[in-house]
Amino acid sequence: MIVGIGVDVVLVTRFEQQLRKAPALRERLFTEAERPLNTRSLAARFAAKEAVAKALGAPAGMNWQDCQVAMDAAGAPHVKVQGTVAAVAEAKGVQRWHLSLSHDGDVATAMVIAEG
Repeated sequence: MIVGIGVDVVLVTRFEQQLRKAPALRERLFTEAERPLNTRSLAARFAAKEAVAKALGAPAGMNWQDCQVAMDAAGAPHVKVQGTVAAVAEAKGVQRWHLSLSHDGDVATAMVIAEG
């Protein structure tokens, strides 16, 4: 059963400008494992985090660092949640996440399906 679907699009150059303008944003939005990645990868991960929030109904109080995009052994991205995001997901009955990331030119896109 699908609990929620989320999609988000991020303009990479605009996202890069925001990171330059507010360097603390990198620490607020991303986990320690994500922070060293290039801007293009960070933009896609931010889109994924936004898509996760949308799939959960965008509840207030979720911590950005409680959602991480990691890669499996084959290089496929997957969602890892903990803390505030895991609590909302559990309350909504989410048992599995599906994630697709895409880049094209200056656009990074993420689609998330929360499955119960």
